[in-house]
This record gives sequence, structure tokens and C-alpha cells, in this order.
Amino acid sequence: MTTLADPVPGGRPGDVERAGALSGELSGRGVHGIVLAYVDTAGVARVKTVPTAKLASAAAWGVGMSPVFDTFLANDSIVTTDVLGSPDGDLRLYPDLDRLVELAGQPGWAWAPVDRITQEGERHPGCSRTFLRRTVRDAAERHGLTFRAAIEIEWSVARPPGPDGAFVPAVTGPAYGATRQVELSDCAAELLAALARQGVEVDQFHPEYAAGQFELSVAALDPVAAADHSVLVRQTIRAVAQRHGLAVSFAPAVLGQGVGNGGHVHLSAWRDGLNLHAGGDRRHGMRPQAESFVAGVLAHLPALTAVTAPSPASGLRLRPSQWAGVFTAWGRETREAGLRVVTGTAGHRDQAANLEVKPVDLAANPYLALGCLIAAGLDGVASDARLPEEITGDPALLGAEEAAARGVRRLPPLGEAVEEFRTDQVLRAALGPVLADAVIAVRQGELDAVAGLDDDQVAAAYRWRY
Repeated sequence: MTTLADPVPGGRPGDVERAGALSGELSGRGVHGIVLAYVDTAGVARVKTVPTAKLASAAAWGVGMSPVFDTFLANDSIVTTDVLGSPDGDLRLYPDLDRLVELAGQPGWAWAPVDRITQEGERHPGCSRTFLRRTVRDAAERHGLTFRAAIEIEWSVARPPGPDGAFVPAVTGPAYGATRQVELSDCAAELLAALARQGVEVDQFHPEYAAGQFELSVAALDPVAAADHSVLVRQTIRAVAQRHGLAVSFAPAVLGQGVGNGGHVHLSAWRDGLNLHAGGDRRHGMRPQAESFVAGVLAHLPALTAVTAPSPASGLRLRPSQWAGVFTAWGRETREAGLRVVTGTAGHRDQAANLEVKPVDLAANPYLALGCLIAAGLDGVASDARLPEEITGDPALLGAEEAAARGVRRLPPLGEAVEEFRTDQVLRAALGPVLADAVIAVRQGELDAVAGLDDDQVAAAYRWRY
């Protein structure tokens, strides 16, 4: 389970003693440093590290980090809001000891996600992990709902880039092909072994559609742990690939044309151990609260894309008829709709049924993405929302009049999505003004950074940033 209590100066009860014991155990196994990991508003994983012997001190008093990273862009430029982006101030990074893990792909290192609090001991309003933790806790307290979530990982494997940063696939086999799996066999086997040693339960691993592309799916967990695993799995993939002389990119698009890398979210709502997406009398077995939850996500989907597909490179992936889910529509097992209702196989639906949100990629901060998806779904639950008619097939083939009548429209490009987000009171209230304003400032900064670039240049600008 994930620690749900906020950090406090001096450490939560038992944390310092526990950290001291963990420090001794890790040192005895040859672990010399601890990676303290978080994800910024732009979706870039940032870290500080401490010697293993300093873990107890970090658990007690945190590790310093400037709040300026809340308004970093992917290219490391800095934008500002009324309260963020200046050189002033400091925060404390507190490791979640429940999620501390020795890194099998990086011998000598361990890893832990962090929550950030102020020097006065208050939660930092720009901390996305704290936002998700509190969203999950509030859903349980106010609605009696818990959630299980998993984030798919798609990435492109390449030869190490030269000075021009070009993408050269490291494998040549066909999409989903056995040849491609054989070409990456040694690296993939080490990756699976490393993830198993780190306690990550892998459900599937396979070659994907685009050149050099692979996908890995992990088991569903509570949302905070699912977001943690998304960060940890990518750290592990990158480390293992580097040991095999390979480079990886999790960018939404490594090339200006073609299929990109997704990060689809699978999410299910539960009450008292019962999956609300199965066994009900609503469409495809959903119970009333599950349908309302899906309807809430659908209603907010245009604004949500400012969080779930937040990079200018995301737009290169969000193209019709490429299974990217670029329409405000839903359907059972419909991979072109923005929301895919997954019922699972007969006999296993009480465990497997869930909602897949498709317009998500790995430029998204996973804590922001999951927190905002849950907030949108809970808005549907609160209003007892109902889903419109479902679609089948490819929504791109609908005529304009029929699409309008059915409420099916293409998701907006990033600039318009930011405006949708700016006026979405549900998402802004869930995030709070500091974090919501940071999202807007960073998205606008990314758009300004690529103004005038063509698709190939946009892809190149973000190819090695995620």
C-alpha cells in the first residue's frame, strides 16, 4: 500500500527508525545511493540523490529542492506564474518508504518517489503526487470509492543518437513480429528480470506497430502506486537499454509522421471490494456509478487532454484512424474512440472490467493525469451523469451532421485544449490555483517554444526529452 499521510518535519511516526534500518540493509547489499524521484509539470522525471547513509535524515527533514521546477519546460527553459518560477524559496523532498525499491537495472542504487512540503511543514500546492494522494483519499472519504489503475508504457528503441539527434530504429522486424522480439531478446529478458526483482508485476510485453516500438503493460494498483510504477518502469527500461548499448524514447512522437508512443490509462472504480464496471444492469454490465464515472470523464475529455496529452509532440500522435482515440466518443472495445469500455473475458469480468482512456501519452505527468481523470469521473458520479449513445467502428468515417448529432467531435489541438482547461472549473478546483496555473503556463510555454516549427522539427525537439 502507498503511504497516504502527508510528510511532516521530523518524520511521520516510525519513519526515521524504519529509514535507518533500511539504510543498513541497503548498504549491506552494496547500494550506495538513493534516487529521490518526482515528475514536473512538463512531464519530465527529475531527481535528486542522497548517499544511502543519509536516508534517515531525508525521512526526518527532507532534501532541499527549488520550487522553480514546477514551471520548467521540457527544454529546461523556465516560465512563471504569479507565485512560481522565481529563484526564491525552497521545498523539502520526502521519500515514501513504502515505495522504496532497490534498482535491479542500476546496481548500487535504490529509488523512491517523493512528496514535497514547504519549509514550514505545509503541503506544497504544486506537488502533483500530493494532489493525487489527496484526490484518492477524498474519493474514499466522500464517495466511498477506491480505484485501481495501470498505465501502459510504449517506447521506441534506437541506436544511440549522434550529434544530429536522429532516430535510427534498433530493430528491423515487422510490427508485432517475432523477428523484432528476437532482435531485442537479451535486453528484454534482462528488463523482465529487473522488473520482477523490483516487485513490478508485468502482464504483457510485445513489439508494437511503429518502427522500433515496444509496449509493456503492468498490473493494476491503487492510483498513486500506479503512477509511481509508471515512473519506475521507465527508469528501468532506460537503464537496462543503456547497458545493452541502446537508446530509448518515450516521446509521443519520435518522427513527424506515423504512429506515436501512447501511455493509455486503465482505470476502474470499486466500492467495498466490488468492481463497479461489472455485474450491473447498465450498458455492458456497468453499475450506475461506473457509468456516471465514465460519463464524467467523457464530458471533460477536451480539457483533460491539456493534462493527458500535454506536449506539442502529442499532437503528432493524436491523429484519426491510428488507434489514438482522438474523438469525444465511447464504445465497447472500440479502439478509435477516446474512451474504450473494456468488459474483459466472461468469467473474469468482476476483476478485469475497466475504462481505458486512450488520448494519453508519456509526456503526461502520471500523477496529474490520474488525479484529473478521477476528478472528472467523480464529477459525473456527483451529477448522476448518463452516457450518450456509444459508437462502433471509426468515428472519422461519420459524416459531419451525424457526428454533431451524436456529440462526436475531434479532440482539440493543444492550444485549444489549454483554453478548455482554463475554463473547466471542476479540474481547476481539483488541482487548486497554484497547480492549475502552472499547467497553463507550462503548456503555453511549450507552444511558444515550437512556434513556426514543422512536424519533423517538433518531433526532433522532444524526441529525447522524455
